[in-house]
Amino acid sequence: MRTIDTESTPNARLAGADTGPRQERAPGPRLPWARSGAWSVARSGAWIWAAGLCLLYATVAVRRHQLMRTTGYDLGIFEQAVRAYAEFRAPVVPLRGEDFNLLGDHFHPLLAALAPLYRLFPSPLTLLVVQSALLALAVVPLFRWAVRAVGPRGAHAVAAGYGLSWGVASAAAFDFHEVALAVPLLSFSLEALGRRRWTAAVAWAAPLLLIKEDLGLTLAAIGAYIALKGRKDRRVRRFGLATAAAGLIGSALEIKVLLPALDVTGGYAHGGQLAAAHGSLLSALAHAPLDLLRPDIKATTLILVFAPSALLALRSPLALIALPTLAWRMASENVFHWGTAFHYSAVLMPVVFAGLLDVLSREDRERDRRNVRAALATVLAVTAVLVPSFPLAQLAQRATWHTTPHLQAARELLARIPDGATVAASNRLAPQLTSRCTVVLFPTFPVGGRLYEYRRGPLPAPTAEWIVHDPEAPEAWPYRRGHWPYPLEQQREELAAAQRTHGYEVVARRDGITLLHRRGTP
Repeated sequence: MRTIDTESTPNARLAGADTGPRQERAPGPRLPWARSGAWSVARSGAWIWAAGLCLLYATVAVRRHQLMRTTGYDLGIFEQAVRAYAEFRAPVVPLRGEDFNLLGDHFHPLLAALAPLYRLFPSPLTLLVVQSALLALAVVPLFRWAVRAVGPRGAHAVAAGYGLSWGVASAAAFDFHEVALAVPLLSFSLEALGRRRWTAAVAWAAPLLLIKEDLGLTLAAIGAYIALKGRKDRRVRRFGLATAAAGLIGSALEIKVLLPALDVTGGYAHGGQLAAAHGSLLSALAHAPLDLLRPDIKATTLILVFAPSALLALRSPLALIALPTLAWRMASENVFHWGTAFHYSAVLMPVVFAGLLDVLSREDRERDRRNVRAALATVLAVTAVLVPSFPLAQLAQRATWHTTPHLQAARELLARIPDGATVAASNRLAPQLTSRCTVVLFPTFPVGGRLYEYRRGPLPAPTAEWIVHDPEAPEAWPYRRGHWPYPLEQQREELAAAQRTHGYEVVARRDGITLLHRRGTP
């Protein structure tokens, strides 16, 4: 016998609410816009938005690469991994160290799915365009849900809010990262949760375990949400608890067993970032509430995460699915995790807009339509205010469309390096070569596979056939102007030592860029 959850909204019942893992559809009245061709137009609108956003993100990402604003850390690293998969090899990444298997850094075997496309188009641009497509694809389920919840016009406001949100923009404009694979999967899973299609929600979310080790916690949060919503149905509650347990066990196995087994140091490379800072576990737990909000940048980020929804997502229990990601970021000792730059907030944006739609779908009375319109207007206003402070605004900057003589000189020197050569390159030159050469970083980094250790004394001797070094430090979001991984003076000392001691000689110099070749190598 069919039972209807009294907590489900009219719109949720219309969408086919479930009381268990088995999908059942409850009949309901057709919405006004579903009685005409507007429904099919609204459905096609989702894919139009996806195509437009993909073009927008790809334009930013590709142009940054052409301006040599991408980096060996991280675009070069991921290209070396995907290139290895495409050549049927383990993802050994020279940029991370000798014989360094990238699966020992983060657990992301699903990256191998990109190998066939990369084999057809072996270029870093392939990864950047694929990432743009994945981030844009997440708008499709959100748009479809918005059509049901607030109508076709409101759906366009939701799509604009997500598509121009700072979290997605920050990911689209900074190299390539595995979390791009998680964004559309999570978005489709959240739409299924909104329709109370529990089995479909878990099916979409299960691959998160193969994208990054912490995303098992997000899967666990989805399971906990299902158990919470299905607390009156034993089958649903058990299904949710089983999903939560699978997520927790999956992350634990990856962090405690798989990653240490594959890491060159025999441990979890990023575990030190979550180390207790107060000397004991009890002390760390006592200070945890304050540490999650100190320094001030953490509180600012927490507000900005939910700001694109006009903070309405905080009223939805779906916001709980963002907790695992927010918790490990705020507890981390890595300052990059605390702010709004880089890719760390990309997986949060679908959660935020799903929470917004969950709240707005409850505004089903005639007198509440004004509240919905006001909420969507606020979403668009917040989006418009934040866009200039984040990377999509680069498209309006003159420097984005100007190729400098320095860039031309760099391209000319890089063209002199033959395919298949081994090269030690500056961080911003590395991803220009990773598709056709074996590339390491110059000066040598990391040493012994230890990512966060910097040597201020002599570094290991370079062994690559070629060295290409660029002393210029361009202004390139999200980094401030400066030199990495070592100060410019130390880099120049290593460059001089390569010529004086290690058998390298100058092939060419252009606009400060130096190209060296090792004597006696082909």
